Formats: sequence, structure tokens, C-alpha cells
Amino acid sequence: MIKIKKQSKPIADLKKGDRILIDGKAVIVDAHYLFMKHKTTTEMIIEVYSEKTEKDYQLRYFDDQVETSLEFYALENDFQYTRKEVNEIEW
Repeated sequence: MIKIKKQSKPIADLKKGDRILIDGKAVIVDAHYLFMKHKTTTEMIIEVYSEKTEKDYQLRYFDDQVETSLEFYALENDFQYTRKEVNEIEW
């Protein structure tokens, strides 16, 4: 489970251009959108990228259980995201 170290605003308010630290490494928000609507919750995706490594990533979460549902994915090739273990996140 990813630990949320610090929040400067609610996760729902993160938008393009905002910075996030993932295990101490900075990434920039490119997009934040609805992935899938379920009966009682909404699955969201935050697309981020690293200026330093030029890699793309995603943070996925359910809007009603952010702290227990956060998952981090890295784009491995041009179309497939693979889940990666991370310890903490802050914004």
C-alpha cells in the first residue's frame, strides 16, 4: 500500500502541471480523468511523466477510498502499463 506522506490539496484537485513526489522523485501531472464509473465508486487515473527520465506513469485510485486504493503503473512500451511497487507519495 502506498503511504500518502503529505497533501497540499485533495487528490481530486490535482491538475495538469502540478508536481507530485513518488518515492522522492518528481513527476508532473499531464492529465486527471475518470477511468471507469462503478455502481458506488469512480475509478480515476492521473497520468504523470518524468522530465528527467522522459517516462510516462499512471496513478490509479477509487475516489471513495484513495488511501487504500492508490496504485502506480509505468508505461513499459507504447501501449502497456505495468504495476510498480512504490512506498510513498506527496503533493
